[in-house]
Amino acid sequence: MEQLQELATKLAIRMNSWDLLNEALTHRTYKAEHPNLRLKDNQRLEFLGDAVLGMIVAEYLFTNFANKAEGDLTRMRAAVVCEASLARQAIKFEIGKYLLLGKGEDLSGGRTRSSTLSDAVEAIIGAVFMDQGLGETRKLVLRLLQEEIEEAAQGKNRDYKTMLQELVHKRFEDVVTYQILKEVGPDHDKRYQAGVILKGQLVSTGTGKSKKEAEQQAAQLALAQLQNRK
Repeated sequence: MEQLQELATKLAIRMNSWDLLNEALTHRTYKAEHPNLRLKDNQRLEFLGDAVLGMIVAEYLFTNFANKAEGDLTRMRAAVVCEASLARQAIKFEIGKYLLLGKGEDLSGGRTRSSTLSDAVEAIIGAVFMDQGLGETRKLVLRLLQEEIEEAAQGKNRDYKTMLQELVHKRFEDVVTYQILKEVGPDHDKRYQAGVILKGQLVSTGTGKSKKEAEQQAAQLALAQLQNRK
């Protein structure tokens, strides 16, 4: 309970049902390893949160950018609600340390995996929606993603690899390297997973439809982790 309250304070949310927030933080691997606890994992809340998140962002963009065409709004929404943006917020608020993960998932880097973190953010949004309603959920989403919305509106396309290298050089006088960890799918629809390597350690991973996109996402998450360190 103490950890749930701590996270709620960080996110500036109120919860009537702490069970909902606990469910939002429960990964399917933890549920599988603890069948006697009869836990619910966060997949259903993630499904709900994804829909609520998309609606809130779409409504905000529609209301506040009346001069933007449908195609521009679609592009902006996609940039705001993407996996990397949500994972960056998860890192900022240290959501990874509150996750309930199976042992294997934990040991394999689940607390910093972009997909796991972004799923958790969506599940938290779903939990707040069920517990507090649309108004409070809208406040949470806009607090989390205001910076991403502003960047999308300005059409910014940040070079996270360059930003990461500049920070690493300044802080550690070192360089980062990238490694393609996995390729999945047929040639016409292949997806890549890239990793950021710093001082011989895997710092973060990212996925994308190209090696460049995967490396940029991995760099964005590594940058968020380093910026969040005290």
